[in-house]
Amino acid sequence: MNVRQSSLLDRLGATGSLLCAIHCALLPAVIALLPSLGIAAWLGDGFERGFVAFATFLGLFTIVWGYRRHRAVRALWLLLPGLAALCFATGYAPLHHAVVPHAIVMTFGGTLVGLAHLANLRLNHGHVHDAHCAHQPG
Repeated sequence: MNVRQSSLLDRLGATGSLLCAIHCALLPAVIALLPSLGIAAWLGDGFERGFVAFATFLGLFTIVWGYRRHRAVRALWLLLPGLAALCFATGYAPLHHAVVPHAIVMTFGGTLVGLAHLANLRLNHGHVHDAHCAHQPG
């Protein structure tokens, strides 16, 4: 994978994660409208778990690939607690049925995952291949 493809994946991950955070922040307000909107399936458990699984795989792939280039752990330290929060919120039943705490934890996790992708983009953009590189340019 080249830098351009990695940048595109990080941008996709950041956008998706931040959209997830917005979705989770607005969920309590939208819950009352679900019957009239007819889109309950889009906001259901299956969609949420699928999105968290996708965010996990995309986040781990792009952040680990970026780490191999820039050797900075800042993005990883944002990603891991973000993914942990998302997994906790979707898997812990008592929290999942309490709409407001669930939305808060999901918003927090999605924001951290989005920030991890943005940090990875910044770290990859600032990387210069020189004598201090930990890898071969490629």
